[in-house]
Amino acid sequence: MNNLNSKINEISKLIKEDFEKFEETFESTLNSNVNLINKVIKYISKKKGKQLRPTLTLLCARITGIPNQNTYYAAALVEILHIATLIHDDVVDESNLRRGWPSVNRIWKNKISILVGDYMFSKALSNMIYLRDFDALDLLSSTAERLSQGEILQIEKAIKKEMTEATYYKMISDKTGSLFSSACKLGGITVNTSEEKLNALYQFGEYLGICFQIKDDLFDVIGKLDEVGKPIGFDVKKNMLTLPFIHLIKNSRNKKNLISKIKYHAKKNDLKNIRAMIINSGSLDYTNQQLKKFTNLAEKEISIFSNSYEKEALINILNFNLKRNY
Repeated sequence: MNNLNSKINEISKLIKEDFEKFEETFESTLNSNVNLINKVIKYISKKKGKQLRPTLTLLCARITGIPNQNTYYAAALVEILHIATLIHDDVVDESNLRRGWPSVNRIWKNKISILVGDYMFSKALSNMIYLRDFDALDLLSSTAERLSQGEILQIEKAIKKEMTEATYYKMISDKTGSLFSSACKLGGITVNTSEEKLNALYQFGEYLGICFQIKDDLFDVIGKLDEVGKPIGFDVKKNMLTLPFIHLIKNSRNKKNLISKIKYHAKKNDLKNIRAMIINSGSLDYTNQQLKKFTNLAEKEISIFSNSYEKEALINILNFNLKRNY
């Protein structure tokens, strides 16, 4: 089994000291005097995922320098922003599962979920001051804006049932790529990396985020519930037109009939038929080709760095995404 969590954990062990300092900073940053907030955060922490974004921050700091307390703050803020968006996403998407476990909104309902997500956003923003770096502040502020824009763009296009490939890439760049690119660039900022290398780290992260989102969208078509951790066909049920569907519709001879099947609460047989069409029409192959294209673009961006364990780890993460099965 190609377990991405195991791969990230393996890399985290090799930067063990840095990762422990990040976790200490993360926990202290989120601590509240409101018991309910702490209870929800404790639940989230127990069900934590790959923690890939803070790992990227630490690796991208080490690729050109030595991590410091600012690096650990940056890694913590990136992870807090990420978790806040996941909590809000589950409410917006009406999802009851997150990583195979009951989501926060399923246990504490929407009101508490929204408020805890807001609390985490506010914590991320209020703790930006500790970085004492205007470039870092500007980057994190821009990221928060892009995250919201990407989510709203997806909802808008789902309602209208219109999503071009160009719009799809814009959406996933904002929704997913923005936090990956910020995680990478922030690592470099905290160790005073040169502008050229900061730009390379940023673009690497953007492409990596796109790769991860494309792979996740593939799982909605070909994944299994016990591996993916959310219902298969969830995206099509919610009218979320991802790359496999966009390509299928674009190349279909009967677009109207196909679009009518991609509707809210699509039936089980519709999902099976659409899945078969994606696989048999070449849309699955096309999506995999695009995934490989962005993987190559990402690797090219970090070619300016000297060979090192950190560079190898970044490339391993990138290539492992191609093989992961959830």
